[in-house]
Amino acid sequence: MTHPLTPLMSPRSVAFVGASPRPDSPGNDMLRMLKKSGFKGAVYPINPKYEEVEGFRCYPSLAALPEKVDHVVLSVANARIEASLDEAIAHGARAATIFGSLYLENDGHPPLLQRMGTKARAAGMAVCGGNCMGFYNDEDGFWAVGFPANRTPRPGHIAFISHSGSIFGCLAHNDPRFRFNICVSPGQEIATTVADYMDYALELDSTRVIGMFIETVRDPAKFVASLERAAKRGVPVVVLKVGRSAEAARMALGHSGALTGDDAAYDALFRRHGVIRVDTVDELGASLLLFAQGRKYAPGGMGAILDSGGECEMITDLAAELDVPFARIGDATRAKLAARLDYGLEARNPLDAWGTGQDFVGIFRDCIQALHDDPDTGVMVHFADLRTGYYVHEGFLEAHKTLSGQLAKPTVVATSYTQLRHDDIATRFDAIGVPVIDGSIAALKSVRHLLRHRDFLAQGRPNPPKPPAGARARWAKRLAEPRALDENEGLALFADYGMQAIPHRIADSAAAAEKAAADLGFPVVLKTASPGVLHKTDADGVRLKLADAAAVRTAHADLAGRLGPRVLVAPMADSGVEIMLGMSVDPQFGPVVVIGAGGILVEILKSVTHELAPFDAATARRAIERLAPVKRLLAGARGRKASDLDKLCRTIAAFSAMAADLADLVAEIDANPVIAGPSGAVAVDAVVVPRAAREKP
Repeated sequence: MTHPLTPLMSPRSVAFVGASPRPDSPGNDMLRMLKKSGFKGAVYPINPKYEEVEGFRCYPSLAALPEKVDHVVLSVANARIEASLDEAIAHGARAATIFGSLYLENDGHPPLLQRMGTKARAAGMAVCGGNCMGFYNDEDGFWAVGFPANRTPRPGHIAFISHSGSIFGCLAHNDPRFRFNICVSPGQEIATTVADYMDYALELDSTRVIGMFIETVRDPAKFVASLERAAKRGVPVVVLKVGRSAEAARMALGHSGALTGDDAAYDALFRRHGVIRVDTVDELGASLLLFAQGRKYAPGGMGAILDSGGECEMITDLAAELDVPFARIGDATRAKLAARLDYGLEARNPLDAWGTGQDFVGIFRDCIQALHDDPDTGVMVHFADLRTGYYVHEGFLEAHKTLSGQLAKPTVVATSYTQLRHDDIATRFDAIGVPVIDGSIAALKSVRHLLRHRDFLAQGRPNPPKPPAGARARWAKRLAEPRALDENEGLALFADYGMQAIPHRIADSAAAAEKAAADLGFPVVLKTASPGVLHKTDADGVRLKLADAAAVRTAHADLAGRLGPRVLVAPMADSGVEIMLGMSVDPQFGPVVVIGAGGILVEILKSVTHELAPFDAATARRAIERLAPVKRLLAGARGRKASDLDKLCRTIAAFSAMAADLADLVAEIDANPVIAGPSGAVAVDAVVVPRAAREKP
């Protein structure tokens, strides 16, 4: 394979600067580990103190080598690292691995880390590090690591990239069930980013799943491009993203800024591209094992077989709590199960198949086959608390061996406890293509992830509405001004982008307010329209259900005396469910739309979800599905009529198109609330903050 990272990941020759014969040192360990990898290329230790290291002839410098090497591994102190990189660049090496932290006491400006990155990028050099553990390329037999590990190359289908060196070692060095094609600790990514490693992994036919433990994304555009490529190829991407931001309200003038922090943008990004987001390393590992199996997705839910009635009940409870659907097996499947089960056992899913123990191998074999073959089974899970040397579990292994090659759907064995003595039998299950996943929670979550990724691939790409022709041009000049739009302008902006906005008038006097109310029809609402008052309720600037002219006069007098005479008059909106729509612009991934419970509930319930703009009505509907309280209200609670969900979703999609169209001009937009009722969805309030208002001195 020819790829920009080939000199780094699969070089023809490599030099180790700082090589040493001293045991238990990075300079020695890196050569010992390389020998274990089975690397077939040329190897050149570099150290003027020695003539030989680990059986390889040692050279005093890169300049003394008999050929130009592809890759240079730098294992020297930070005080010498910059000169070593300069030498590697002058030598013509196309790649480097740097273990050093790249921090110097009393450093100059720019600091060493920045200087190293600038030099490497200018030279077009691919670099793993600095401050990294290195990487394993098990597929091509090349390891560039600085620490010893008891592992052997066992090429597989998992590409794993971890910002945490400890998590890198956790998966790479402890459990032989994890079989990698590449396993990378990218460190500080001074020249080569996570996105580059993803792109490299997607060039490998062997890659069935990409796993990541990441702190941040340093190349957003390339990262998004790699996610798009993974989705197109059908390769699941499983991510444990740490560093959830607590600084969500950064300079927020609207609600959306407070509800759309950095982590919300990542959530929206991952959702857009079908990324499986996990919370723990157990969940990450379980998902990698399941996806690496490589069997094709199938429709339906989970088929489950167990050897315990009590455990069957536990799994049933947990699956309901975790939203993992069981396959709804048909009568033909029930008949097959009933024909094999011992008397007294119910033919159902999940299935407790343990009876007298007579012919248990044949019973489990046939019942696994029957559950697997049911048209509504998408994934087959055998829950069994394995231990090596136990005849029952050896029998389960024999049943799966007999079925080997006959089970086309994803199939795993899952345990309920994570500390079982089962290393040997788990390895033998793995050898027949049936991974063993430890822990019922992690196992069930991995199943949920598989089913949802299947559904993501089936739903196709979103088809968002196009913004109305000329709308942006009509608003560009106003949005360039360093002041927020008033509500009158904001509602007009919404209407221009295809949203239904409440009819309204602006009035500067009591008489004008009375006339506007009469024209619009009682009852009405009066809201302050004084410049600078964005959140009118907080300022006690709203008066509702004004039934006649006298009520309007009284309300206007009160508002004018405290907040100024300028008011907005609008008819009372029909009853419905208050929905909040908001938008802020993430500096990495662009406009993010927040959808949730609106009105006064927005900050009480905080029942919200996020999507990257723009998106279509189908995406909006899936967003509503994730908001259980909102979904119940929209369906019609306590005898109320159900809201028109189709119209609401089209309104949300139109809002997202506006957000994307104006993202370079607008910092935040709030439509709170949008009243969703049986006849449609109407925006009754608007906050629009141009970027110029946020950025003004």
